[in-house]
Amino acid sequence: MPKNRHYRSLMKSMLMLGFLLPFIPMMLVGGLVFYQFNGAYKTRVQDHLMDAARNGKRHIDRFLNDKTADLRFIATSFGYEKLREAGALEDILRKSRMREGPVFDALVLLDGRGSEIAAARFGKPLGPYRAESSWLGDVLKTGHLIRDIAITPQGISHIVVAVTGGTREAPWVLLAGIDGAAFNDMVKALRVVDTGSAFILSGDGRRLAAAPSGIHPDKSPRPDFQGLPNGGEDVALFRGRDAAGHETIYAGAFLKPVHWRLVLGQETSAAYVGLNRAKKVTGGFVLLAGLCIAFYAFSLSRKTVRRIELADKEKQKVNEQMLQTGKLASIGELAAGIAHEINNPVAIMVEEAGWIEDLLEEESLQEMENLTELKRALKQIHTQGQRCKAITHQLLSFARKTDFRIQKVNLKALIEDIMAISSRHSKYGRMTIGLDIQEDLPEFMLPPTELQQVLLNLINNAVDAVEEGTGAVAISARLEEPDIVIEVTDNGGGIQKENLSRIFDPFFTTKPVGKGTGLGLSICYGIVKRMGGKIRVNSKPGSGTTFRIRVPAVISGDAPVGLSQGGPDAC
Repeated sequence: MPKNRHYRSLMKSMLMLGFLLPFIPMMLVGGLVFYQFNGAYKTRVQDHLMDAARNGKRHIDRFLNDKTADLRFIATSFGYEKLREAGALEDILRKSRMREGPVFDALVLLDGRGSEIAAARFGKPLGPYRAESSWLGDVLKTGHLIRDIAITPQGISHIVVAVTGGTREAPWVLLAGIDGAAFNDMVKALRVVDTGSAFILSGDGRRLAAAPSGIHPDKSPRPDFQGLPNGGEDVALFRGRDAAGHETIYAGAFLKPVHWRLVLGQETSAAYVGLNRAKKVTGGFVLLAGLCIAFYAFSLSRKTVRRIELADKEKQKVNEQMLQTGKLASIGELAAGIAHEINNPVAIMVEEAGWIEDLLEEESLQEMENLTELKRALKQIHTQGQRCKAITHQLLSFARKTDFRIQKVNLKALIEDIMAISSRHSKYGRMTIGLDIQEDLPEFMLPPTELQQVLLNLINNAVDAVEEGTGAVAISARLEEPDIVIEVTDNGGGIQKENLSRIFDPFFTTKPVGKGTGLGLSICYGIVKRMGGKIRVNSKPGSGTTFRIRVPAVISGDAPVGLSQGGPDAC
């Protein structure tokens, strides 16, 4: 996090925008998709439960109708007299259980008053059917009936199927009891899943069969079934809590032949297990995506703020450089004015010193006592005057724009002439200067005076940079179309890294006071730039320095090569 309060506030704003801009649309789209998926999943679960209730309704209705038809077939086939014979009902019940399985567990023949005439029961008898039972009148009236009958003191119901026979004056009733375990297994098979529940409610709300089998058919708690249908083919869907208190989805269907209601239930947690898993996966994905977006937003905002901070620092440096450049420009104009004003008196001083030297050559002055000292002083005046003149000339060259005079130049001859000028300096320092000039160089159209000044400054700087006795300076020139490349290399101490970016600044010098003005390289840079070229320096402390000049080659007799703007490149 940046230390500056402004950049810290900017980074926080960018971080918040970078996080919210992608995160909010992702959440909106993801929420809409999940909402659609949530609704579709719940609808599928509910439809599946309702379809199971419809199928169960059809299955139970068909089972009870089949059992009614079976009992009517027995009554019609055997008749009252045959059925009342001893052992007849036992034989019929045994054969029925062998053929159909353990469905009927009792067969009872009743007269029109409800008195038991004959009976056959399988397993533990459930006791006699009483004539005062409310179902007797219904079965005599309708001809057949299926219902539950409370036959135990505890109120446990037994499901019976009854059909009538005989005449209106002498009716009789054949009744069959349905095996409770077999009926319970059939209801159990209707469950949607193993963890679901299925049960049948009688007209007064008692449970006749229930699954899982651990639920007591009549005594177990049950939800409020006010939403169950009381008729028709519709299936009702409602919510409640099961015996264990778990939230459960129920689907109920009306069983028309017996006026019972089939109820299928499934715990909400089990029904929506896939949806809950999808919620967890989606939540994890959103969390991971949020963390990724936050990390990306943090990285991007930090990088952006750093770049802005660096750009502001660079801008501040540029402003400082512009201010310094303005100061230097003012100094340059002032120096040019002073140089111009001083140049004339200095020239007069030099000429007057020369005239005095000429006067001292007369015979009448040869016998002066201090003649030798006077000549030495005049020579010093002449030397220092020439130096002042050279400095003012450099100041004027730096401050003013002079017109280049383009001429045919033999580059090899030009460099050799400059070497001749610098030979005395190199001999005095006992150093070597090597030349490597391409032999077949043509003549070029160049400003010879300015190019000579550039090379002379670079060679003098190279000579000053090397050590006496072990110094070496190398000069090379070659044509690399479309440019001329000139290099001046020395094996001196090199330039410090922190000074590389300043060596072309006006008045910057690393030489001792009195040995440099700091204008030589600035003048070189200005001249090369005006020639459309580039000047580059490559230097490492202790490894020497190489100045490389690259200027457009305009060969004599050819059309001028387009000049490109160049500049210093320190590396």
